[in-house]
Amino acid sequence: MKTFNYLFLVITCCSLLLFGACGGGSDSDTATTTSEKKSDKKPGELKAAQGGKYYGGVFKQNEEEYLRTLYPLNVGEVVGHRITNQIYEGLVTLNQKDLTLKPCLAESWEVNDAATLYTFKIRKGVKFHDDPCFADGKGREVTAKDFKYCFDKLCSYAADNKGYDFVKERIVGAKDHYTATEKGEQPAGGVTGIRVLDDYTFQIELMQPFSSFLHIMAMPFGFVFPKEAVDKYGVDMRIKTVGTGPFFLKKVQENQTAILLRNPNYWGKDDAGNQLPYLDGIRFSFIGDKMQELREFKQGKFDMMYRLPLEVADEIVDRSGNLKGDYKEYQFQESPNMSLQYYGFLNNGELFKDKRLRQAFCYAVDREKIVNFTLKGAGFPGIYGAVPPAFAGYNNKALKGYDFNPDKARKLMEEAGHPNGEGLGEVTLQINSGGTRNEQVAEAIQKMLQENLNVNVKIVKMPFAQHLENTEAGKFNFWRAGWIADYPDPENFLNLFWSDHLPDDLSTGSVYLNTFRFKNADFDKYFEEALKTVDDAKRNELYLKADQVMLDEAALLPLFYDKDRRLLQKKVRNFPQNGMEYRNLVDVYFVPDGE
Repeated sequence: MKTFNYLFLVITCCSLLLFGACGGGSDSDTATTTSEKKSDKKPGELKAAQGGKYYGGVFKQNEEEYLRTLYPLNVGEVVGHRITNQIYEGLVTLNQKDLTLKPCLAESWEVNDAATLYTFKIRKGVKFHDDPCFADGKGREVTAKDFKYCFDKLCSYAADNKGYDFVKERIVGAKDHYTATEKGEQPAGGVTGIRVLDDYTFQIELMQPFSSFLHIMAMPFGFVFPKEAVDKYGVDMRIKTVGTGPFFLKKVQENQTAILLRNPNYWGKDDAGNQLPYLDGIRFSFIGDKMQELREFKQGKFDMMYRLPLEVADEIVDRSGNLKGDYKEYQFQESPNMSLQYYGFLNNGELFKDKRLRQAFCYAVDREKIVNFTLKGAGFPGIYGAVPPAFAGYNNKALKGYDFNPDKARKLMEEAGHPNGEGLGEVTLQINSGGTRNEQVAEAIQKMLQENLNVNVKIVKMPFAQHLENTEAGKFNFWRAGWIADYPDPENFLNLFWSDHLPDDLSTGSVYLNTFRFKNADFDKYFEEALKTVDDAKRNELYLKADQVMLDEAALLPLFYDKDRRLLQKKVRNFPQNGMEYRNLVDVYFVPDGE
């Protein structure tokens, strides 16, 4: 990126009222810095920048679920991802248009011939957000020591560390360090495979080549944050954030809003030399009712409508992607998503320990009907296993999944000792709150299991955070979940079934990834061999074999792969859609009415 000395003066006291106009804000929100008071931009006014871009405006968006945490090492759900992506940064990041990797806080890197040693050159002059955790309240420069600190924490035992599972079998010394910290020890020098060569040179050594290593670095687990923030805020880093990103967190109102403001000291520039970001801020709302969200979108209170309410989807857009009626005034985006929606079985639990029962449930569900009638076409039937049909080189059609076959389902029920549902009693399906889609799909499947297997299903709903915690603790036998790709590789989905993530005693402990508590030697053999394979074609063949093993064992009930649909206000620019619904608003801007 080009650089030049340019400081855009942002967000006057009056412009901050834009946030309050939608239901947020307090006296503390209207505080301004000296530089902000000098801005001559009026509330809601856009200011022209070089290259046809514009500064100004607050991007307002909604999430159906409330955020669980914004602490990078503990982010394990999509809402946390979407907010932290605006606040924190890592060595590399993703191109929002095509999900290719690009430099971020590492301006360049080198990889040795064995593809096991990565040496990163850290960008000079990048500063953390201004924050009281620093002695003078001013953000200091980021150095290689900060990355060393964060990656050592990534490899340390902690109840709020979800990222370790992604690096434990990859970074040299990670497992030894984790084991030591679990015992309360702090090894001198930290993780042996994580090294500081000088203030701006950082190095990571892998145990063996791994094709998606840099993609993991682009996840929240690879974000950098200062030790000063951890020392000051501790567990409060859930909503106390100090990053380097284009926006900083100004305010959180539990279950209502999260307000982010433009970082006036952000290091990034666009190709025309404009300092990024263009927006004054971002406002996240948390409304679970999609019809209410649509009404507010049409009133201009939101700039994006993600996922259309199923009740009126056919009134908004036809199956060919053409907007109807008044909705033609908006922008429409549609894309196959790298995501899997499924119901999980507790494989080691008393209820579903017999795979024939799990298989019967899988055959009893008409996925085509769910996609066509419940989802109104916003998805693809989940017949290809755990990996969505969105990855080049991965031949999903070679897999034998579960078609709709109620006769076979009933035969399997009989073989499992439950003819016509006898002896099962009422089966509880646990789903999370937030939006009506989960409920509508659950009700459709409830009816199918009753009609096809004579199984009574009770649907129980609970808050998302509690739902996740109980799922990870193995407290549910049958539950709703989904997985959106963290990086564009089939491994990211199959990793959910690797037994290496399980505790020695399957009945204890909290498990972030393999919540099914699925353990199969053949799956592990193929998956682990694939991890060591450099050749893409051979690696995908091994992943397919592992995927088929998982399907044969019915470790889960695949439902559908999402097709994401979004409406945008006409004024929104530079906000492309992608298969991961990865969002980074650093490049997004508004245009004046009429353009």
